[in-house]
Amino acid sequence: MVRVHQVKPYKPGQEAEEKHAADVAEAAEFGTLLDAARTADTELRQAEARSAPATELHRLAKDLDAALTAAMRAAYAAQRAEIGPRGYEDRIYRRKAMAKPAVRARTREAERLLTLRENHRMNHIPDLPREPVV
Repeated sequence: MVRVHQVKPYKPGQEAEEKHAADVAEAAEFGTLLDAARTADTELRQAEARSAPATELHRLAKDLDAALTAAMRAAYAAQRAEIGPRGYEDRIYRRKAMAKPAVRARTREAERLLTLRENHRMNHIPDLPREPVV
C-alpha cells in the first residue's frame, strides 16, 4: 500500500484576515473618495479661474491634497484586497498575485493617483502670504 501525503490548504492567520477585512472596507470607499477628489479639484480650478484670494486657494489646494491622499490609500487598499489575505504573510504568493491583470489594474490606478498627488504637492499648492510678526 502506497501512502499519499495530503497537503492541507493554506489558512491565513487571524492578523492577516483582520488586515484583509480592513483593506476590503477601505477599498469599498474608493469610488466615494475619488468623487470627493474630483469635486475638490473642480472647486480649486473654479477658484483659480475667478482669481480667488491666496488664502482661499491655499485652503482648497490643501483640501485637494487630502482628498487625493485618501483616494490613493483606498486604491492601494483595493490592490491588497484583490491579492487576498495570504498576500500579507507569503511574499512569494504576493509577488505572483501582483502579475495578475486585476491586481495590475488596481496598481496602475493607485500609482496614477500617487503621481497626481505628488505633482499637485510640488507645483500647485500656493504659499500663504507672510504676515509681519508683531
